[in-house]
Amino acid sequence: MPSANHPPSPSPPPNPPPIATTPGPLATRLSELYALSLSQVIRTCSYSNFSTCFPTPATNTPEVLRSVWAQVTGRIEERAKAEFESICEERDVVGGLNELERLVAEARARRAREGGGEGKGQSRIPPHSLPPETLYLAHLTPYLNVAQRELEGKLVDTRTKNEELVKGIEAGRGEVERLVEGLERVIADLEGANELMGQVIDDGELGKEVMEVERESGLEL
Repeated sequence: MPSANHPPSPSPPPNPPPIATTPGPLATRLSELYALSLSQVIRTCSYSNFSTCFPTPATNTPEVLRSVWAQVTGRIEERAKAEFESICEERDVVGGLNELERLVAEARARRAREGGGEGKGQSRIPPHSLPPETLYLAHLTPYLNVAQRELEGKLVDTRTKNEELVKGIEAGRGEVERLVEGLERVIADLEGANELMGQVIDDGELGKEVMEVERESGLEL
């Protein structure tokens, strides 16, 4: 009996190349950026700033205080570098960044073979070659845009509340003005009545009437 033709079994995919442990461009750039940031942080703790916290030793024993400052800043820098190296080793940062570079290189090569992607004559700048300001601005821009939209919304709400408050103040001011006008009219009426009473008293008619009433009631002595 003839044997059936079976399709050849697919060959297993080739294993990925081993990840290099030597720091590549991304890992090197990360170390340089960390060292630069750490030096800037240490630089902010200058001796002049440090000595202002200890005015008495700075005046009496400046050499001792300067030695203490150098030991403290040196110790901080050493511990920060040791922590960074420990984290990089624990998380395999170098291997991860090297693997990322390998994947990016393979994707670019595959895109070039397939003839798609970037146009001719166009070159992309590798991220690790960009300055730190460009990198952190690229990461912060989305968050800054969200914060800007939130602030604009709060500003619109505040402006609306302020307009309503101004309208309420203007309405209250109009009410106060009307009350003041009413009081002024009442005062004018009282002043007119006082003037009229004064004229009556000056004419003597009211005095005569009072004496007549007293006389009738027997109150006159």
